[in-house]
Amino acid sequence: MSFFYDFFLYLYLDNRQPMTNLLKECLVCGKPLKGRSDKKFCNDYCRNVYNNQAKAVDNGIIRNINNALKKNRQILASLIETEKITVRIHRDQLVNLGFQFKWHTHLYTTQKGATYYFCYDYGYLPTSGDGCLVVRGKETR
Repeated sequence: MSFFYDFFLYLYLDNRQPMTNLLKECLVCGKPLKGRSDKKFCNDYCRNVYNNQAKAVDNGIIRNINNALKKNRQILASLIETEKITVRIHRDQLVNLGFQFKWHTHLYTTQKGATYYFCYDYGYLPTSGDGCLVVRGKETR
């Protein structure tokens, strides 16, 4: 047993670093950290501030796109009455309601080659003459 103890002391004493290198500071406020050697923040507030700042840029873009998708879905849903499955509407009417054609969640192409653009469970099919056929997906029928 003394061999292992001596070996441990040898490794410990050889790999020690001066105390000045062991003092770490909080990544947000710069206060000295006490406790675990892998600690990065002095408290929960600093940890939350750091994580919120790191995610703020990405979350802003994602939030704006999700809001546009939700608004598109809401507009399409408001056009279809409860008993109807499809409705024809002019493209300009959708634009006047605030619909943004560049945002959709997925596409559905029929066997005949027609492509429907969906915002979640509601979609539209561009038709000739700037018209649109608004449809309700099978999941919401």
